[in-house]
Amino acid sequence: MSNKYTLPELGYSFDALEPYVDATTMEIHHDKHHAAYVNNANAVFEKHPELFKECPACFCRGIKNLPEEVKGALRNNVGGHYNHTLFWSSLKKDVALPSELEAKLVENFGSVDAFKAEFEKAATTRFGSGWAWLVLTSDDKLQVVSTANQDNPLMGKEVAGVEGTPLLALDVWEHAYYLKYQNRRPDYIKAFWNVVNWSVVLERLNNKSADCKENLR
Repeated sequence: MSNKYTLPELGYSFDALEPYVDATTMEIHHDKHHAAYVNNANAVFEKHPELFKECPACFCRGIKNLPEEVKGALRNNVGGHYNHTLFWSSLKKDVALPSELEAKLVENFGSVDAFKAEFEKAATTRFGSGWAWLVLTSDDKLQVVSTANQDNPLMGKEVAGVEGTPLLALDVWEHAYYLKYQNRRPDYIKAFWNVVNWSVVLERLNNKSADCKENLR
């Protein structure tokens, strides 16, 4: 088994999320941006094969323990690989919100609309590039957080400023939306609710899993 990651397939066509996310953006985002994170991470692992972990989620949890000379590069690039892979698998049109997940959102946020408002605020107010997340905390609560650049909650408070098991993520880097929405990030965020694969979110919640067991290589 080689010590390298591979770019995962989307599992759906580039135009599958139209009109909410355009096909050109999806193709460039996946084939260029995500691929670059994979290639850049692999370039570091070629020089430091002893640092490679097959599971990107497990790797992200150990970011703080990496040697300083490679920590930045692997934080950005393995983080980018993990974040995007989770993001792609979270997207699908016309998936109804399961009643079990709805109940959990109501329990933690008061209502589904209140959850969406908090998530939208986190995504809108993230300055520059980054992500908005719905996470499961260590005490089994749902929480909305955001991270900068390609950080994620698995990296922990010391590195990312937040922690938790990712259940849902939204990429708010400009490359995720600029071709269609230009500078209208709030419009992109509103459109996101039309393409959330709520069934996958519920599966992650029930498994308390950050996709360690999925094929994220």
